[in-house]
Amino acid sequence: MLVNALMLLFVIFSHPSPRPTNDSYKIDIANAVVSVSGKVKTPSGQPVSYANVAVKGSVKGAFTDLEGNFQLFDLSDGSYEIEISAVGYKTMNQLITVVAGKLVNLEVVFEEEDVQMPQFAVIANRDRIFSKVPGSVDFLDKAEIKNLHPISGNEVLRRVAGVHVVDEEGAGMRVNIGIRGLDPDRSRSVLVLEDGVPVALAPYGEPEMYYSPAIDRMAGVEILKGSGQILYGPQTIGGVVNYITPNPPSEHEGAVRIQGGQGGFYSNLINYGNTFGNTGFQVNLLNKGAKNIGPTEFKITDFNTKFLFNFNEKSELGLKLGLYNESSNSTYIGINQVMYDQGGNDFARLAPDDQLDVQRYSVSFNHVYRFNPNVKLRTLAYGYTTTRNWNRQDFSINANNTPPANWTGVVWGDRSIPGGAIFMRNSTGNRNRQFAVGGIEPRLEVNHSLFSFKNELIVGARYLEEKALEQRINGTKAGVQSGNLVEDEQRDGKALSAYFQNSTDVSEKLSFNVGMRVENFNYDRNIFRRNFSGRGIRDTVLVAGSNITEVIPGAGFNFKPVKMVTIFGGVHKGFAPPRTKDAITSTGDALDLEAEKSWNYELGLRSVPTPWLFLEATAFLMDFSNQIIPVSESSGGLGFGVVNAGATRHQGLEGSVNIDISQLLNSKKWNVLYDVNVTYVNAFYNADRFISDININGNRTPYAPEWLVNSSLAVESNSGFGARLTANYVGAQFGDELNTIVPSVDGLIGEIPSYFLLDAVLSYKIAPWNSAFNLSIKNLTDERYISTRRPQGIRVGLPRFITAGFEINF
Repeated sequence: MLVNALMLLFVIFSHPSPRPTNDSYKIDIANAVVSVSGKVKTPSGQPVSYANVAVKGSVKGAFTDLEGNFQLFDLSDGSYEIEISAVGYKTMNQLITVVAGKLVNLEVVFEEEDVQMPQFAVIANRDRIFSKVPGSVDFLDKAEIKNLHPISGNEVLRRVAGVHVVDEEGAGMRVNIGIRGLDPDRSRSVLVLEDGVPVALAPYGEPEMYYSPAIDRMAGVEILKGSGQILYGPQTIGGVVNYITPNPPSEHEGAVRIQGGQGGFYSNLINYGNTFGNTGFQVNLLNKGAKNIGPTEFKITDFNTKFLFNFNEKSELGLKLGLYNESSNSTYIGINQVMYDQGGNDFARLAPDDQLDVQRYSVSFNHVYRFNPNVKLRTLAYGYTTTRNWNRQDFSINANNTPPANWTGVVWGDRSIPGGAIFMRNSTGNRNRQFAVGGIEPRLEVNHSLFSFKNELIVGARYLEEKALEQRINGTKAGVQSGNLVEDEQRDGKALSAYFQNSTDVSEKLSFNVGMRVENFNYDRNIFRRNFSGRGIRDTVLVAGSNITEVIPGAGFNFKPVKMVTIFGGVHKGFAPPRTKDAITSTGDALDLEAEKSWNYELGLRSVPTPWLFLEATAFLMDFSNQIIPVSESSGGLGFGVVNAGATRHQGLEGSVNIDISQLLNSKKWNVLYDVNVTYVNAFYNADRFISDININGNRTPYAPEWLVNSSLAVESNSGFGARLTANYVGAQFGDELNTIVPSVDGLIGEIPSYFLLDAVLSYKIAPWNSAFNLSIKNLTDERYISTRRPQGIRVGLPRFITAGFEINF
């Protein structure tokens, strides 16, 4: 299947759009005439690599190379506005005039955006200087996100090598991210941030992603997988995903975006920003929902606003507020293997009364104080609450297909096949949880010249408190949210972290990064009510606590042997604290549960051999002394048990290629871009471990496909027409540790076959109106595939799905 998929990619993308027949089309780039050349630098004189240089009102554009240089070709005589942008800097606009074909030289010095409203950008020192990042890193900007016209953020994250994203309900409201073969369940092994602030329910004790930032309102996404992530705990296992929201513009700027499609789907976003004197603001409101995306109905209201107060030359303050409300019929139950094989019920609502309500309220502050040009203090403070109440109908499955005593009369599947029936019960389990998180993080940034070398030092500390309240209420009828309180508890945690990282430029070609973080986490579990074996449900007072301390070092390097090549590498210790519910049992016993630990290595190369070609390849190894395999309900388990899974190893290769075909062929009227990223992962158990007397040493870890391929061909014309084709291949994967191939009747285990998806987008921009139309088709070939066998049954991937939209900017 992989070979077929790769051949199909070659056939599709080796035949770009028909070649224009007019005189402006030239095959030999040597015939191109350089109209504008320039260099982009930081205020300290360092080159800015991969800054975006665009000629407004045309398809002409370029990225700066590793030395910050760029060229624009074949501009006709006339006046143009050049826009230059990069993450962490204020966008620069430059008016130029081309006369008689004479070369225009530009030198652009960026002005830093110190307060990032409030965000600590994960990538290096706020900018996109890949040549200085100690490890593999990716950035997806606003244009890339908009051009995909995604239904969910899953489509965007798949554009990154090494990232495996599993669809659950089709709308991406519960993101499941696995990096380099790690289990994607609830993104537990990934540190997810929004503007540098944690997003998980409880970052230390319960790092599950039941709330996912809406991709519709994002200005970019950063993904960091190398040793630089040790600054951003608590998790340093798989990587860091940082969602970036837009900052206040320097002058008034607004937009309205409307998207609608099948199944009653809609996504409406309005945003506006401006700056008055020393105060800037940005506000956006997202209203999103659907009657039927697969089996899912949902409504989301998401309001965010930012303020920037520029007090003086030394001090700035950013403030961000967020309100999120979601209601959906999300459910854990999926179809069984019998239903999948027989067809016809892929998107049946097996439990139509199931309902998940999520509310999230957040506030964060980011203050910057500049003591002098070389010393800067940043302080990030934040707090947020998340309420996650989930009403789920009970059901019963047994080998004899015997209905339970409280059966509603509704049965799914096939009663003629042993274990092939799902009986819906007339009872519910209401899993109600509330979380509160607060933290403060001061960070000192110092440029110094120790031993006569140029150094950048970051020193910081973080204090965080988190609290979780959990109740389970069993209802005696389907759909009811009241009933008998059977579980009641509170979990508390206090974390203190300190870190440093120093980057040293040994020469113009070689730099080193050395860092370390120390984590201390104290946690306890207070159980007020539970079900005791042989005694029934009783009120109780069970209190137990524990603590963990870990030292997490890391180091990396960048070496530029020649002008257009950077070799990078790094090593760091992977760490994730144990979940509080796993480390302390429901009877109040504190288990000797270790943290999740690994040593992560990578070695890579990135190059821009020509202005139209970008190459990157990375080899990686993650060697776990103790990987924690989740046993939660979301991963198909019972929610309790021994979770020290022992040694595993993840090793593989990632590769990315970006080609600007229009620059290669010197096209004046067409912008044609092609990219592909390929990931090979071999993730397996690396020590003896027995399950049902079977040694799984050497078996692949669950939900770790060996091959991932994502590719895109995008075409845009000066007239405003655009088209994009995106392909995504996911290799076969196993649903259990035993690597069972033949599926179980209930659908929970068995091989998940590989699948190949194509998405297409057509767009048309109307420049005089500052507006654009689009038509988007997801799963163009209408491929039927299993996206996951979790949490409790098969989820079928979204079928062909068509949306259309309109956007106007003002």
